[in-house]
Amino acid sequence: MARSEVMQRAAQESRLMHRHIKHLGTSCALALLGVMAPAAFAGNLQVSVTDREGKPVQDAVVVLMPATTGTPKPLPLQIVITQEKMRFVPALSLVGVGARARFVNNDPWEHHVRASAAGVMQFESATSSGFELRLDGKEEGKSAKTAEATFDKAGGVLLGCHLHASMRGNVYVSDSPWAALTNADGVASFEGVPDGAAKLKVWHADQLIDIAQQQLTLTPAAAKAAAQLSVVPRRRRI
Repeated sequence: MARSEVMQRAAQESRLMHRHIKHLGTSCALALLGVMAPAAFAGNLQVSVTDREGKPVQDAVVVLMPATTGTPKPLPLQIVITQEKMRFVPALSLVGVGARARFVNNDPWEHHVRASAAGVMQFESATSSGFELRLDGKEEGKSAKTAEATFDKAGGVLLGCHLHASMRGNVYVSDSPWAALTNADGVASFEGVPDGAAKLKVWHADQLIDIAQQQLTLTPAAAKAAAQLSVVPRRRRI
């Protein structure tokens, strides 16, 4: 068959296909052309967290556990926690399971850092999880002393110091990559959340007894959810 005849035949078949598609309608046309819609859509979710008095709570941990994994932004697996002016900086870190932290003592005195399970579990004498690190004080003109530890178990971790009882910090280790901290308005935002069933969990360092998880059904449309703590975080008290 000559090349011109082949081209004419191809053009004729193309016209017939498009005429048939137009007759079938849009949905059938997409199927005929092999255009497949994604199996799961994604939407945005905003979660508002308030305290017992209804005021916004900053630095609450919001963990979303969708039935479909999706493509969330990964949580940090390497962090630095500094001891400075008798404080842990940052006071709260959100990480993924297996995260490694480097502790840096910028104070001129020694710190004996301890880590244990947060919440009610911190009062359980049988709790064996956690670690201890001794860090000498920073000498003038010299580098700060450092030590490393791994957070390999999901949940809240309480940081303290055996030598300075006022020092207090927290690390939350999430086994779901869909996790975020609330901002100054008490809102945590998630983008591209897969639709379908999902569980919602909220954690705060001062909420010793976990509040009940919520069951959500997400759609491609933007959604909102709310949770309320049963306490007023102590930093609000003057």
